[in-house]
Amino acid sequence: MPRMIARKRIALVAHDAMKPAMVAWAARNREALARHELFGTGTTGGKVAEGTGLPVTRLKSGPLGGDQQLGAMIAEGRLDVLIFFSDPLTAMPHDVDVKALIRISTLEQVVVACNAATADFVIASSLFDKDYALRLEETPNASR
Repeated sequence: MPRMIARKRIALVAHDAMKPAMVAWAARNREALARHELFGTGTTGGKVAEGTGLPVTRLKSGPLGGDQQLGAMIAEGRLDVLIFFSDPLTAMPHDVDVKALIRISTLEQVVVACNAATADFVIASSLFDKDYALRLEETPNASR
């Protein structure tokens, strides 16, 4: 049965206008995030690492392949949580990649937060620091 272990693998992603909000959110939640493994696309990963002092494994920039790297990690079961602060008011040339990332996250039962309020609820959940067994009957591709 697929499961998430207590030490979650968390991706932090933010569109340009949302990078300051992501850094601020990560700084507010530094203590909780320090117990987990962090990944970040391009500049977001660097800014979060710089703003919090936490180690962040940096991937490519989203439009330059970082979104696909995250998608591959999700498909391979190597990511548990995606915190993606998107900018809903700016058209993104790589919008198709973003939609694909959300779709694979949903399919693979990855926890997704697209704004600070949802991310706050996720990180405050009693399940956040515990092992969690996914129920296959609730998973769309239950043939795994």
